[in-house]
Amino acid sequence: MDPDASPTARALLALEVIQSLPGVTADRLATKLGVSDRAARRYIAILREAGIPVESVRGRYGGYRLGRGLRLPPLVFSASEALGLVMAVLDGHHEAGDPSDPVGSALGKIVRALPEPVAAQAEAVRRAAAPAPDRAAARPDPATTALLVQACSDARLVQLRYRSEAGNEWDVDVEPWAVVVRHGRWYLVCRTDPKGATRAYRVDRICSLELLDRTFTPPAGLDPVALLEEHLSSGWEFDVEVRIDAGLDRVARCLPRTLGRLEQLDANTTRLVGSTSNPVMYAEHLALLPAPYRIVRGPELVEAARAIATRMLDAAGPLT
Repeated sequence: MDPDASPTARALLALEVIQSLPGVTADRLATKLGVSDRAARRYIAILREAGIPVESVRGRYGGYRLGRGLRLPPLVFSASEALGLVMAVLDGHHEAGDPSDPVGSALGKIVRALPEPVAAQAEAVRRAAAPAPDRAAARPDPATTALLVQACSDARLVQLRYRSEAGNEWDVDVEPWAVVVRHGRWYLVCRTDPKGATRAYRVDRICSLELLDRTFTPPAGLDPVALLEEHLSSGWEFDVEVRIDAGLDRVARCLPRTLGRLEQLDANTTRLVGSTSNPVMYAEHLALLPAPYRIVRGPELVEAARAIATRMLDAAGPLT
């Protein structure tokens, strides 16, 4: 048992032992928990103070068991509830107050299984908590996500119908390599079949999905997160190239990989090649560099950088 565990955590472990071994004696409970008999009795007292009816029976066949006042029904989650809980943990989405949402429904089952005093506190938090919505988040259908993850695991091709941001739809066969969660959005990193281009599709924009009978061999040494960030840095409206007077390692620590590909030209010079649909945002990232740099390509980026420089000079006021 973890020696740093809190008394409450140890008491919950004691409850688990009593549930699995009704009639467990104090000395056997202490052995299971790796503590003294006195400590084991203290954990029983903590459970009773929390409103959990732990009964003790004396005699040869006596021991601790749960009284009839405690109902701990088995938790049976539907597929959508279980997937909803997992996805909630991954992307920080918690619809705790909505019983019609898979996360809220599953959480309700957990709350109802708790002892009444504990459940009352949990329910109060559940009703009072007001999470700030992430407006950039886009949560896909759990069933679609699960099917994609299974296809990745089995290395099976899939045919998906995809809808672009503009509303255009098309069918495409892909090798699903990995599902990646980034900033509240879910992406499928894949390659179009046969042996086509690498793509990153938004899972929430997949309209339908069909598993195919064909399999594939995933690329060796695949880094799905790096591949996604590299993909997100290319194919945008404005191409850019920047030369930075600093080594590659230093630059890589300062810039997000989604800005583009970094290439070391020499020990003191790094080239950044990428694209963007938001030159102002791109220029703001560059302004944080702790080294001189020059915009070699990208008139839109040049204009944005000049606007930011003018704004900063105006904020500083005239020289005195």
